[in-house]
Amino acid sequence: MTALWIAHVKVSDAEAYGQYATRASVAIADHGGVFLARGGAYEQLEGPDRPRNVVARFPSLQAAHDCYFSAAYQEALGFAKGAAQRELVIVEEFE
Repeated sequence: MTALWIAHVKVSDAEAYGQYATRASVAIADHGGVFLARGGAYEQLEGPDRPRNVVARFPSLQAAHDCYFSAAYQEALGFAKGAAQRELVIVEEFE
């Protein structure tokens, strides 16, 4: 089954977070991830407001997991730490 990587982000350092996004995009693509939503208009209905919302589809939950723990993504993540407040979850899609 495919899986969705869903991130909610509030950026505090745009330059550093831009470095993260550039590097993370490569790692995500290398693991078969395809962006479905990246920024754009949104409506906050519950929980903390995070004005940057990202959804990527991966071929499987394992592929999304492997992406997150890959050396390339962990290197990218170093640029996000301290540059944003984030929540990230991986969810399997229905068949």
